[in-house]
Amino acid sequence: MARRDTTRLSVQPRVAEGSRAARRLRRQGRVPGVVYGGGDPPETFEVDQRSLRQALGHAGAVIELSLDGERGTPVVVKEEQRHPVTGRLLHVDLLRVRLDRPIQATTILELDGADEAPGVKEGGILEQVTHELNVEALPTAIPDAIHHDVSGMEMNDTLTLAAIAPPEGVTLLDDAEETVIATLSPPRVEEEPEIEEETELVGEEAEAAEAEAPADEAEAPPAPEGGEERPAE
Repeated sequence: MARRDTTRLSVQPRVAEGSRAARRLRRQGRVPGVVYGGGDPPETFEVDQRSLRQALGHAGAVIELSLDGERGTPVVVKEEQRHPVTGRLLHVDLLRVRLDRPIQATTILELDGADEAPGVKEGGILEQVTHELNVEALPTAIPDAIHHDVSGMEMNDTLTLAAIAPPEGVTLLDDAEETVIATLSPPRVEEEPEIEEETELVGEEAEAAEAEAPADEAEAPPAPEGGEERPAE
């Protein structure tokens, strides 16, 4: 089971507040953030974007945060705000924790063996409905990801959270029976070509009916003015 390690991150206090100051920091390659919890007041900070990205990539659940050179405090990432297009970090919220007390967090759910599932080999579509799980564990025991083997799924199977075995020391918080993890359904049938064919058939029938209309239904020539028809001379 992959456990998350602890890494160190040094940040500096952030004095200027507001969106304009935050934009200026980002242009300088820095990320604004805030740390709170643990019975202490919130503290805003700024950190080098590259250092933060490296810390998030290697730390996982626990970061030893040093604010302005002070002694490190264990924290976890509570929320990351990223640019919707570039994915660049815009803001980070950190939460102070105690390593001897469980915390609630989210972890990624990875489904393995999908290509080997009998239902997939028959042409079925395996759709993963839930990609993240809410868990509770000690900060150092939260896994980077929970894996589950789906190579035995048959056509029309539905996988729920009840089938997921969490690692030792980790508790799954979502409803075991109601939380749908994945479904394996028959391939969808496209009905659009049939609709187009029916429309074309209706058009052909209308043209045929118009061609077969009786000759006496043709429009008669207009009568001369005065309302009476003159005899032929």
